[in-house]
Parts: sequence; structure tokens; C-alpha cells
Amino acid sequence: MEKGLVHRSAASSPAGDKDTIAFSDLDLGHSHVRGIETSAETSLRRGLKARHITMIAIGGAIGTGLIIGTGKALAQAGPGSIFISYSLVGFVVFLVMAALGEMAAWLPMSAGFTGYASRFCDPSLGFALGWTYWIKYIIVTPNQLTAAALVIQFWLPRDKVNPGVWIAIFLVLILCINYFGIQFFGEFEFWLSSFKVVVIVGVILLALIIACGGADGDPKGFRYWDSPGAFRPYIATESWGQFLGFWSTMVTATFAYLGTELVGVTVGEAQNPRKTIPIAIRLTFYRIVLFYCISILLIGMCVPYDSDLLAFANDSSGNANASPFVVAIRLAHIPALDHILNACILLFVFSAANSDLYIASRTLYGLSSDGAAPSIFRKTNGNGVPLYSLGTSAAFALLAFLNVKDDSKQVFTYFVNLTTIFGLMTWISILVTHIWFVRARRAQNLEDHAMPYVAPLGIWGSYGALFMCCLIALTKNYDVFVGDWSKKYPTFITGYLGIPIYLILIFGHKIWTKSKGVRPHECDFYTGKDIIDREEEEFLAAQAAKREAEPEKRGAAFYRRFVSWLF
Repeated sequence: MEKGLVHRSAASSPAGDKDTIAFSDLDLGHSHVRGIETSAETSLRRGLKARHITMIAIGGAIGTGLIIGTGKALAQAGPGSIFISYSLVGFVVFLVMAALGEMAAWLPMSAGFTGYASRFCDPSLGFALGWTYWIKYIIVTPNQLTAAALVIQFWLPRDKVNPGVWIAIFLVLILCINYFGIQFFGEFEFWLSSFKVVVIVGVILLALIIACGGADGDPKGFRYWDSPGAFRPYIATESWGQFLGFWSTMVTATFAYLGTELVGVTVGEAQNPRKTIPIAIRLTFYRIVLFYCISILLIGMCVPYDSDLLAFANDSSGNANASPFVVAIRLAHIPALDHILNACILLFVFSAANSDLYIASRTLYGLSSDGAAPSIFRKTNGNGVPLYSLGTSAAFALLAFLNVKDDSKQVFTYFVNLTTIFGLMTWISILVTHIWFVRARRAQNLEDHAMPYVAPLGIWGSYGALFMCCLIALTKNYDVFVGDWSKKYPTFITGYLGIPIYLILIFGHKIWTKSKGVRPHECDFYTGKDIIDREEEEFLAAQAAKREAEPEKRGAAFYRRFVSWLF
């Protein structure tokens, strides 16, 4: 057998076939299973604990899309529209996460969901998914750095301190955090994400108090759902206009949820991933209900969609002025709280920039591990950090310095539009991969009881979520077709450019490599699984020994059972 080729024996397959699964060795003469790194020079470190994984999952979902983005949606479509759209997209997100969790729990690959697409569906799909996801995050990272600088302008206008100063400071900070290894990054993100959770819970309680009249003695209840109304017409009039208003908020809801899938990138650095990943997936549902649906419902009770203060929601400043929660605070005549919320938003954006750079570097690393990028990008240092991937991804963050000038803000508005379509392409790819994964499981008689985690609605849930993602992707910028085209064509281009790029990557790779899709009965579920099994056994044995040596402290059981789901 050639060097670097890995055979799957007939005994390892439920179908008993004798096919040989071959993966080429990619560097340094090490035997390498594509998508699973074992060499000391290319492997990541499993330094993410269960609490890190779960908080990275929720931290990726909580951001300015919820705190600020809902303001524009509320002003445009009304409280009923945003409650339905955020609930609907939230359910789609849960189905995407469940689909990803089923594959990740079975085989936690260093390549993440890029590796799943290549291995279980089509190498061309994995190639396109990985590169579009990387493009998304090298766009988002400088955009978040810009947002952080703009938030500071709430206190220090740009005529006093140029935003380039803050961009440089934040870029150096996130580079240092990512450089010092996954354990430092995981701990840092855990506490930042925990702070996000505390802030969101506080904001929800504040909105509930305001709605019940606890702030100004005026219990509002659902008054604003009746007058001015729950649904605001958009473009057209009456019921058709109300529906168009509702559908216009689907893109806002989608943007707010982008990032929840990043758990799929962390599997290569997760301790005991077969347990921690399903836990993170299951808790995603409860967090979506609590942090998104309830907060959206409450803010619609506190702020009428025709409030003059919501005019700030259309402001591109990105600071607390644009937040509907600040509008609720001002309508309730609570002083000084807007400054506190702006400081919280600054930490939100900084956390997002930090995790975005991490995801960008690990996505490029995963592409290299999957054979879709040069092998240099999967080399790691002593801390398990892929330095070349990190440095290359960080170089694109320098695009944030375009915002030193006023006239470049519109460019990053377009970048946000691009981010949304690339995010939808990611969700679509994950769902298609899961559908192929389940079909292959059935063809090879791999039953549900043999899986560490199974998506609650199975393949039909993925079909439904796939339909919704495709529909949103095709119609998310429908309003560009109405009105003056000369002013709207840039929005059309940035809103849909991701689709042809995605298709060109798929079919270009297929033509260049002559790759073929994976047939269900030929799908490889087992190569490299023994490596993961051995790591899991060693980890569980070490944990058992630790529990025997250090009994659980008083109060720890209460925290684990009743509080830990939140953190």
C-alpha cells in the first residue's frame, strides 16, 4: 500500500464490503486521514471544555443583530412581524444545528463541517462550503472591528479621535487572544459570553418591568399591538403590504442568527465532543426561545413601531442610539442607562470580532486539512494554533482601516449584505450534507440507536429547513426590484453575489478535479473513528479518576442541574 493510504477493513463496515478508502498524505511524511489531524505539527489541541463549547454556541448567536438590528425591523414591519420572523428563523436554525450535531457527534473531524460535506456528500460541496465560509468571516471580522470603533463614537466623535486608532487597538488585542492558544481563547470567550447572557437576561427583565408598568407606572401590555398595530405595511398597502413587511424582516432575523453554526468548527478542539456537542445543540433551542423570541415579544410591547425615537434605528452609527431597547428605556424615562447599554454593546462587538477571527483561521485550517487549501495552512505551533491560517485571516482584517474615511461606510453596509447570503449558503450546505448522511446511514443499516445523537425531526426536518433557507436566499432582497433601479443595483449585486460565487466554486472544482458525489452505499463512516474513540476513552478515564480524587463540592450539583444550562 502506498504511503499515507488508509484501508477500511470489511469488519469495520456494517455492509461488510471490502472497498478500500484512500486518503492522500498531505505533508511531512505523516500518515494522515483527511480531515482528522494526528501529527504534533498539524493537530489542534482539545482544550475546549463543555462549558466553553456551550457558551461559544450562544455567544455566536447573541450580538448586535439582536440588540440593534431589531430596531430597524420593528420600525419597518411592526412587532407581530418580527416576533413571527425571529421565531420561524430560530426554528430553522435549531434544525440546522441538530443536523450538524448528528454528524459532529458521530465523527468529530478537525476539518469541521467542510470535512463532513466532502466525506458524506461531495468533495466539491465541501470545497465550496469551506471557501464561502472563510470569505464570510474575513468580511465579518473587519466589519466587527469597524462597528467597535463606531460604538466608541457614542462618547468620542471621530473629529476628536480617528476610528483607525480604535481599530488598531482592537485588532492587536484579538490577535493576542487568538495567538495564546485554545485554552486561553476558550476561557476568555466563556467569560465574555457569560457577560452577554447576563446582559440579555437583564434587558429581558427590564423590558418585562417596563411592559408591566414598573418603570413609569403605565402598564402597556399589548397596547401597541392594537394601536398603531402589530403589522406595518411595507411597499404595498393593506394585507399584502403587511405580508411584505413581515417578509422583509426575514433577512434581519437571518443576520441576527448567523454564527450559531460555528460550533461545527470547534469540534476539532472540543474535549469529549460526543457529549459536549449534543449538549450545546440541545440547549440552543431553549436559548433561542429565551434570548430571542421572548426579548423580541417584550420589546414589541414596550415600543410602538411609529415612535419618532426609532428613527435612530435607521442610523448606521451602530451605537446605542439605534437600539430599540434604548428607545424603551427613554420612553420609560430611565436616565443614564443608555451609556451602560452602549458599553455592553462594545463588549458584544469585541467578543464577536474575537470569535470571528478564530472561526476564520480554523476554517482555513479545516480547508487545508481537507485537502482544499495548501498544506502550510494546517501547520500549528506548540500551543496548537494554526499560525499561518491565523496570520492570513488577520491580514484581511486590515480592510477595517478603509473606514478611516467617511465615504467608505457604504462599502461595509454592502459587506453585511454579502455576509448574510454566504451564511445562508453555509446553512444550505450543512442541511444537504445531513440529508446525504442520513440516506447513507439507512443504506448501510446504521440505526439511530447506534448514534451518539440523532436530529429530533430527522431527514424531514432538514428537508423543511432546506426549503426555507433556499426561499429566504432567493427572496431576501425582493424590494430592490421596486423603485429606482439606478440606486438599488449595488444592493442587488451584494445581496445575490454569493449565489453565483458558491455555484462557480462547486462546478469549477467538479470540472477541475472530476470529482463525483458520494453514493449512499459507498459512504465512509468509519475511517479515523478509532482515533476519536481512543481519545474519548482516555478522556473519560481521566475524568473518572479526577472525580474519585476530588469529590463534587457542595452546591456544584445544584449549579450543574439548575443553572448550568444558562451558562
